Amino acid sequence: MMLNRIILKQLSMVGKHLLFVCLGNICRSPSAEAVMNGKLKAIGWEQRILCDSAGIIGFHAGEPADARMQKHALKRGYALTSLSRQVKQDSDFDRFDMIIGMDDQNIKDLKALARSEDDRRKIFRMTDFSTQKIYKHVPDPYYSGNDGFELVLDLLEDACDGLMEHLKGESQSEFVNERI
Repeated sequence: MMLNRIILKQLSMVGKHLLFVCLGNICRSPSAEAVMNGKLKAIGWEQRILCDSAGIIGFHAGEPADARMQKHALKRGYALTSLSRQVKQDSDFDRFDMIIGMDDQNIKDLKALARSEDDRRKIFRMTDFSTQKIYKHVPDPYYSGNDGFELVLDLLEDACDGLMEHLKGESQSEFVNERI
């Protein structure tokens, strides 16, 4: 009986969805998606937690990530394979458990798109999960040089580590609660 409940609880965790959001979905959010996918794969959770990314605006919809961002990410072993898309107000808040913005303006825009208090509770700032707490947001590297792209990846790797710990904590507390 206990084993059946544990198995059912593990199955219920399959399909947790994270959406990473920046302005145009060509630098920060596709990088966050790739970094998080790499970390999930490293611990065998790539089927348990699914990631996607989107932009507040749809200007780059259907385009791959910025070539400069791709180059820097690839040096670290991250392939930015997703195509840009705009946040879908009518479905993304239903589909995703966490919607994670890169900066204060993204958070403000996401809250404006939220249809309810339940939707607003799903919105997080990426740096809320940072372990080093050096930056309050992930800066847009679009108009910066190589150092800007490297900084974004540094910040995302750190924040994804913190997000992983958050998700592991959720998983552990759900497991412990189920056994009680």
